Amino acid sequence: MTQLRSIDAAALAHLSRALIGFDRIFNEVENRTQTNNYPPFNIIKHSDVNFEIELAVAGFDKDELTVEIDQDQLIIRGQKAYSQNEPEYLHRGLAARDFEKSWTLADHMEVDEVELTNGILSVKITRMIPEALKPRLIAIKG
Repeated sequence: MTQLRSIDAAALAHLSRALIGFDRIFNEVENRTQTNNYPPFNIIKHSDVNFEIELAVAGFDKDELTVEIDQDQLIIRGQKAYSQNEPEYLHRGLAARDFEKSWTLADHMEVDEVELTNGILSVKITRMIPEALKPRLIAIKG
């Protein structure tokens, strides 16, 4: 079995074509993950029109997270609320620092729902193609 050690241009082009709806921002997502990989996330393609972004936000409560759509930007923020009675940690393996992640949504992408389950924030996104842009068959006369 051959392991992929580096991504060449052909593999990168193939992968960006596979991410329907995110193809235009593939390079931007790749660049951001190299410089800021907190919190870790997955981008899942369920079908040609259904996608999901999962963020690992263990330690954050629902009221410490915000999901915002600003024009074509999906912005997710986490701001930890600290109390006066914060315990003294001897070891802190769960990161609880504030974060902001953003993605540029492709045309006709709509955020359907956001759910927090077991420390994973799931953002479900659907491509809503207008009828005028969908393929159609033209009747042949003759």
